[in-house]
Amino acid sequence: MNIVQRVQDILLKPKQTWPVIDAEPATPNGLYTQYLMLLALVPAVAGFVGTSLIGFGMLGVSVRVPLLAGIVGMVVGYLLTLVMVFVVALVVDALAPGFGGTKSRIGSLKLVVYASTAALLGGIFSLLPALSVLGIVAALYSIYLLYTGLPVLMKCPPEKAVGYTAVVAICSIVAAVLVSWIAGMVMPVGLMAAGTAGQQVTLRGSEGAVTIDTAKMEEAARRMEEAGKRMEAAQASGDSAAAGKAASEMMGALAGGSGTVVPADQLRAVLPETADGLPRESIEAQSGAAMGLGGSTARAVYRKDDRNIELSITDAGAAAIIGMAWSQMTLDRETADSVEKVYRDGKRTVREEYRKDKSHGEYTVMLENGIVVQGDGDNVAIDDLRKAVKAIDMGRLESMQRPPKS
Repeated sequence: MNIVQRVQDILLKPKQTWPVIDAEPATPNGLYTQYLMLLALVPAVAGFVGTSLIGFGMLGVSVRVPLLAGIVGMVVGYLLTLVMVFVVALVVDALAPGFGGTKSRIGSLKLVVYASTAALLGGIFSLLPALSVLGIVAALYSIYLLYTGLPVLMKCPPEKAVGYTAVVAICSIVAAVLVSWIAGMVMPVGLMAAGTAGQQVTLRGSEGAVTIDTAKMEEAARRMEEAGKRMEAAQASGDSAAAGKAASEMMGALAGGSGTVVPADQLRAVLPETADGLPRESIEAQSGAAMGLGGSTARAVYRKDDRNIELSITDAGAAAIIGMAWSQMTLDRETADSVEKVYRDGKRTVREEYRKDKSHGEYTVMLENGIVVQGDGDNVAIDDLRKAVKAIDMGRLESMQRPPKS
């Protein structure tokens, strides 16, 4: 199946495409690994970009979810989306006899997976919060796709498709609210967003632009498909250990990284004794890994009188998704009180945000290998904060090697 062609067909000519979908052979594993898991990557990426990189306005204040919290929210939101599609498919199948249709577990899954296309793609607007309302329009089109597909895949009489669609839509909304609530327990803001596959997707707004390299998504999807096949084979043989390992590999594929990170003590060694003349007050380092995803962070606080700077170095395993989000992103925003910019500096991406009264500032550099260096300061000029971050040996960080995956 050509995923790009299928997306175009289901969106532009659904009535002609549903009979084709109904006739073609399919398995749950194939529907997920060859279609849904690829499209669901983009909601996860867009939510991460919108909340952790671009940020959103609230009562005149720019709010941004911390990087690591954003990664956790991205993974959780991605998994919950996959689960929600399966649950809604079960609802469609269970309701079929009540509306004169025929129960079909694979038919209902086909229907929900492909009908979700518009809602997933429409979520791309959440990258720029001001346009997020357009995602609702796309979600409404998914309801129309469901309406046109029910008589074909679930064999219900056309005159009963409206009522059938309405009940399923209500159940889907309840499921979506539940998913947002669960995701909100992990990340303060549960935005679900999406985009399309191809070569590149670029969004341009009055304040900047974001370019996503979808080739990396396809590579991640390919790795997930391979891991999914291994997990299916392990489950068939009853090898629970191998199945668990394959599940971890799928999570690592989602992040696009190797699952390994630079040890935290190596990152700690790069943090300086002083920052812009401020003595180091404390320093810490920590590493962790779960389900094929790893992370390590080193952090130090520098303080003197009312001036303080916190420097941190984070390695999230060279996650390709983060690279997609940062790779070609620009932003230039200024208000009466604050300035925010995202720009490229050679192969590095830089983000700086500060208040003009010097009360607070942030200066972040993402290196080409995915390591992020960040400085946060209070009562420190942005020039001094920039100098403190640049004093860190970036070349040393870029030359660090992640250990091979065991």
